[in-house]
Amino acid sequence: MEPRTLVSSIGLPVAAAALGSVASATGVKSAWYRALSKPAIQPPPVVFPVVWTALYTQTAMASAVAQSHMTPAEARTYRRKLAGNMILNAGWCWSFFRGHRLVPSIAVAGALTASSVDLARTAGAASPGAGRALAPYAAWTGFATVLTTAIWRRNR
Repeated sequence: MEPRTLVSSIGLPVAAAALGSVASATGVKSAWYRALSKPAIQPPPVVFPVVWTALYTQTAMASAVAQSHMTPAEARTYRRKLAGNMILNAGWCWSFFRGHRLVPSIAVAGALTASSVDLARTAGAASPGAGRALAPYAAWTGFATVLTTAIWRRNR
């Protein structure tokens, strides 16, 4: 496997996870977050690290598989899409937990969902299995958009 494939497939999700963790580690313990009225669809706190670890792992594996089935030009485009997606991913944590900005967080989550769907579609064109492996990530980011919107509605 090409080094760029490994670096991007593993490095980008690990970087997003690390940057997002920095923002959310203190955020979930903050008085601001604890004071938010949360909707019934809010999962218990223990769910988030488990789900995100699985999704980052799936994203890394699916991205490596997809890129291994792409032409060099397609792989370069995919790496750009993956980088943009991971920037949005970590950016939501900073907007929501550190910035306390609910409306911008909805916009970031929506853009992340669209990006995640496109990432799954692009991976699936090269390797149907890789596209299917990214589907849960796209679904979870869609749920994150709904959840962020529901939190905003309850805390205007």
